[in-house]
Amino acid sequence: MLVMRKIIKSLREEDVGDIGIGAMIVFIAMVLVAGIAASVLIQTSTKLETQVIKTGRETLAEAASGLKIEYIEGIASGKITKLAIEATARAGATAIDLSQVVIEISNSTAKYLLRYNGSAVNCTSVDGNVFRTMYGTSTKFDLIVLQDADGSVKPATPIINFGDHVIFAVNASLVFGNGGLPPRTNVFGTVIVEEGAPGIIGFTTPASYTAKVMELQ
Repeated sequence: MLVMRKIIKSLREEDVGDIGIGAMIVFIAMVLVAGIAASVLIQTSTKLETQVIKTGRETLAEAASGLKIEYIEGIASGKITKLAIEATARAGATAIDLSQVVIEISNSTAKYLLRYNGSAVNCTSVDGNVFRTMYGTSTKFDLIVLQDADGSVKPATPIINFGDHVIFAVNASLVFGNGGLPPRTNVFGTVIVEEGAPGIIGFTTPASYTAKVMELQ
């Protein structure tokens, strides 16, 4: 009987030892899992924070930067043959490289893409009539500089800042063909810059051209 009790006591002590080792293994496993989970959460939160900062910066640049169309005028001789699109940088805009600008414009029949022709003249070089100066080819536009206090708009590197004003000179007779834009033509498009909101083009040519120079937008 005494021997039997000793055996039972010994078995109980061994069971307690097994339970303790098992609990320790489970505890260590839980710590490891928690550590891995915490590491994953930290990495995820860091990536999300970086993405949020980047998105916020890009959204701010998109909302507070870009190009603004001041007006659009055209010269008419039966049809609108030339377009003068005056533009300026929006308030808070970073410097805009006009050599990278693309003008998307449509006459409701076809869509045209125009890039900088590499030619920019200051308004002081114009004889007083902006429509007498050079105007771009069918695939490109020229620049007329109206206001540029810091002299940043140069033919090779036409950069505008807030306060600068330029005219995109578009040869409508070459771009649209058929001598230009006839009356009652719906014209729309955008002036796309590298960063920021694009300038919006949208007007319908008058029913008849009663003046030589027409205000279109």
